[in-house]
Amino acid sequence: MEQLSGADNVSLLGERGNVYNHVGILMIYDVSTAPGGQVRHKDILRHFERRLYLNPVFRRHLATTPFGLDRPYLAADTLIDTEYHIRHIGLPEPGDWRQLMIQIARLHSRPLDRTRPLWEVYVIEGLDNIPNLPKGAFAIFLKIHHAVVDGMAAIHLLTNLHTQTPEQIDPINIRPTIDGEYNPSSYELLTRTLGNTAVRVGKLAKFTLKGSLKLIAAGKHQLAHLGELNADSLKNLTKDLLPQRAPHTRFSQKVSGNRVMEGFGMPLSRIRRIREKVPGSSLNDIFICVASGAVRKYLERKGELPDQPLMSLMPISLRTDASAGGNDVSGVQVNIRSDLADPIERLHAIHHETRKSKAQAEKMGLDMLKNLFEVMPGALVDAFMRSVILPSINLATSNVRGPDKPVYLAGAKAMCMYPVSIPADGAGLNFTGVSYNGVMWVSMVSCRKMLPDPGLMLACMNEAWTELLQAADALPSPHTPSKNKPSNTVSARKKRT
Repeated sequence: MEQLSGADNVSLLGERGNVYNHVGILMIYDVSTAPGGQVRHKDILRHFERRLYLNPVFRRHLATTPFGLDRPYLAADTLIDTEYHIRHIGLPEPGDWRQLMIQIARLHSRPLDRTRPLWEVYVIEGLDNIPNLPKGAFAIFLKIHHAVVDGMAAIHLLTNLHTQTPEQIDPINIRPTIDGEYNPSSYELLTRTLGNTAVRVGKLAKFTLKGSLKLIAAGKHQLAHLGELNADSLKNLTKDLLPQRAPHTRFSQKVSGNRVMEGFGMPLSRIRRIREKVPGSSLNDIFICVASGAVRKYLERKGELPDQPLMSLMPISLRTDASAGGNDVSGVQVNIRSDLADPIERLHAIHHETRKSKAQAEKMGLDMLKNLFEVMPGALVDAFMRSVILPSINLATSNVRGPDKPVYLAGAKAMCMYPVSIPADGAGLNFTGVSYNGVMWVSMVSCRKMLPDPGLMLACMNEAWTELLQAADALPSPHTPSKNKPSNTVSARKKRT
């Protein structure tokens, strides 16, 4: 039995009203690579049954403490109820892309059952009218709670669920070695709670002292650069050390109970081309630039674009071992420069903002939030998220690296990998990307009340991506020699001769 970390528990604490903190992944498969060119539902079930035991998250359920006085535990069962967790549905005719997006949004709108292991899989057939899909293609939608995986852990889990070749190679059979865990009594949980509380009091004192010293050091550093202490310098100091309140937009409301989703793909070869034309820019900068351009266009068309730039939560992974599961991640507030219309100017500005935000977080320690959540009581963590973090952002932007090569399920090749993430109260828009097999697959998730026309947002996403590509292509290559000045290579060649 393992207790959730403070960072894990944040996802459980944040679930209220219409906010459900599970994440998902949508994958579409080509059955032509499978033996015989077909995949039956029982083939998919058999594939999952063979591989679910590779990760304990699929058989762990929550064990809550008396009166919620401490963080929950994860207790393991020996068996996995595949008939409950793996479900089979089909799209009605004509089975087009819009219907698939509506279906995924509906499935994503439903909370997970906390009395069972926190995951579900939906096998979706009837994708008969989606362009560029081969005959017989099917989709898999996996839902799993953020309390048990972060982005990197989810990709590791997903990779283990697949094979690297179409051949059905059984994993090492570890099922007989798994022992179930007893459900602890209330007395045992209460005893553990008292012990944990005593330990956290000591940790809280150490954290407070360490954090205070870092805050003082950061303040001294800022004041040394700001010069004389006055009202303006104090204002700038506060701006640098504390998150700023984000401008109000339609995404600043409470989310409704109905999700909306859209997605598209950005080839990594084109992203590399942009990076060549704009030296110093990262894949993450480009991803945020496209998301910023999309939301800018959307709000412009609604006549609601604020003069002040929008602010995003940008997660930063702290983990070195993706197989560990759970959450090992921090986050920073980033100005996504939605006030800039020119895509290249916006990309340069976002590169500056992401570096500045990371540098500011490093002064206090990238793991500060993680450590804070570990020692702070749950009620205070929840209040901190609602009163400090969420008011400082308009949206979330996150991307993670997935498998570089194709993966297979029951012999069928995965064609795409769309992440499906979380809209929150006050930050009801989320852009997430996963790179897989040469493409960055990007999804937008919001709620129907805030974003009743997801097709318009998809058009804005495509326009922002196309504009950035065209603007980058129009730039001269940084390696092209000037017409008036010989290149260093030519000069060096002349010197050698």
